[in-house]
Amino acid sequence: MNATDLIDQFLDAVWVEQGLSENTLSAYRSDLRIFARWLKNKDLLAVTTGDLSQFLASRYKDGIGNRSSARILSSLRRFYGYAIRENSISIDPTALIESPHIGKPLPISLSEHDVELLLNAPEVSNPLGFRDKAMLEMLYATGLRVSELVSLKFEQMSFRQGVVRIIGKGNKERLVPVGEEAMMWLENYMSSARVSLLGERQCDYLFVTNRAGGMTRQAFWHIIKRHAKIASINKELSPHTLRHAFATHLLNHGADLRVVQLLLGHSDLSTTQIYIHVARERLKEHHKKYHPRG
Repeated sequence: MNATDLIDQFLDAVWVEQGLSENTLSAYRSDLRIFARWLKNKDLLAVTTGDLSQFLASRYKDGIGNRSSARILSSLRRFYGYAIRENSISIDPTALIESPHIGKPLPISLSEHDVELLLNAPEVSNPLGFRDKAMLEMLYATGLRVSELVSLKFEQMSFRQGVVRIIGKGNKERLVPVGEEAMMWLENYMSSARVSLLGERQCDYLFVTNRAGGMTRQAFWHIIKRHAKIASINKELSPHTLRHAFATHLLNHGADLRVVQLLLGHSDLSTTQIYIHVARERLKEHHKKYHPRG
């Protein structure tokens, strides 16, 4: 079996077994194909620890940093772990390779003031601006991933109960309450801006474009950046910025960490614990700024 077939077989297996996202599968595919090309004519299943070390060293010389190297190694570990389980190889060539040391950066978050500026940036006098406002309000009120927001459909919303049903990573379901402010904007969007955008056309997605279709996460990311520029927010934002702000602000106001874990859809509490550090940094900033001996 050639390298492409082996990689495709692996990706099909992990998708079925673990329900990984398309972004994760795409990263695995890219990393493994780069490695296969580097090997030239050598069989992927005949690789040694030495081969892997040389490959990672060559990537490092090409300017790949520790974080990217760690991701590549993670892809290789998954692939060879799968090969072991399938009895295609007897020794895992990644077993003796240490992962590069990377510090875990704190997620970029916005202050509550910055969030208000961002939420007020869209021009709500036109349908597209009203839609953007409703999406930003929804994102900050629920902490959804951008991919979860743009893929929302009618049947996932309960307007009467004020909750949204999300199918997150690994096909795990969670119910997330939507605050009154966001519900107000959402209901007004449904009855006005959405109707204007669709006209006589039909679409299952909650948030639609002027072409009467759903929106991509990349398109909404550009919308966030545009409104951040309008709001004069000069921080380096990410697609998860409002999700991070949602979690940090909840903790700043006394929310329980496990509640935040459930709302975000994290399977492991340790993933959520990073927000304690974000909140702690905000406390330090306030102490330094306002305490007479800060």
